[in-house]
Amino acid sequence: MRIFVRRTGGFAGIERQAEVDTACRADAADWHALAEQALAGASPVPGTGVPDGFSYEVTVDGRTLHYADPTLTDAQRELVSRVLKEGA
Repeated sequence: MRIFVRRTGGFAGIERQAEVDTACRADAADWHALAEQALAGASPVPGTGVPDGFSYEVTVDGRTLHYADPTLTDAQRELVSRVLKEGA
């Protein structure tokens, strides 16, 4: 599973992106479960967030969805945080 995250917006407007490929990871099952939780209820079209908030574009195996602060679920927030932290 490939998980790509692109974060835009924020006060400074700096874009950040990262990708994780779970194929060779020992914790792949954890990533898959988290990705499925995060994709549930997400919108395929960009929503409106709050001024100076972050917007996220998340692509999991070719399926792209959009999130915006402050409406992320706990699973969505954890997924984007983990990908941006561990992804290259």
